[in-house]
Amino acid sequence: MRNVKAYTETQQASLLSTNKMIRNTYMLLAMTMAFSAFTAIVSIIVEPPRFTSIITMLISFGLLFVPHKKQNSAMALPLVFAFTGLLGFGLGPILNSYLGLANGAEIVGTALGMTALTFIGLSAYVLTTRKDFSFMGGFLAAGMIVMLIAMVALLVLPMFGVNVGLAHIAFSAMMVLLMAGFILYDTSNIVNGNYDNYIMATVSLYLNIYNLFINLLVLTGFLSDD
Repeated sequence: MRNVKAYTETQQASLLSTNKMIRNTYMLLAMTMAFSAFTAIVSIIVEPPRFTSIITMLISFGLLFVPHKKQNSAMALPLVFAFTGLLGFGLGPILNSYLGLANGAEIVGTALGMTALTFIGLSAYVLTTRKDFSFMGGFLAAGMIVMLIAMVALLVLPMFGVNVGLAHIAFSAMMVLLMAGFILYDTSNIVNGNYDNYIMATVSLYLNIYNLFINLLVLTGFLSDD
């Protein structure tokens, strides 16, 4: 009986810890998304040059390794907001290039709506079923390596006069599928207690959403003949 009681108490403690992890992660994710949206709006108004997107992205991904090392310190939260704020600001020039089109607002709105529906739908499925998608880790890692190689190729090939227009569309389509897989994978890890720090869980989900939106924006613009 004592063993049963101890086991039950351990299970209850584990469930409470997991629920706290889920609550903290999604609360911080909502806050970072709101802050990122704010900095993106500021960037749209300020209208920085296009290369700002590349600079902020490079700085942000440099900062990405800092929260990992400081995830259990008081500096973790400010670093996460700095990271997501910079990425949001870098979205400004990209969004302005679409908003300058005749149906630009519709393209941005459609991409944003599709991103929200995809994330909510996939997250709700995992949170409801608590299905374990950890088996996808190896496939997703391999897919990310392939996409990084493809990204380098898309940057280099135009220097040799190669037209990579359709390749860009194919790349974005594959990235959308890859990010959907990462959303399932990361949400599953949160639900099943494989993450022990909500800071890094938030960063992972934020990057999934960010990359999903960027690539859906490309696809939506292409399908709108723009």
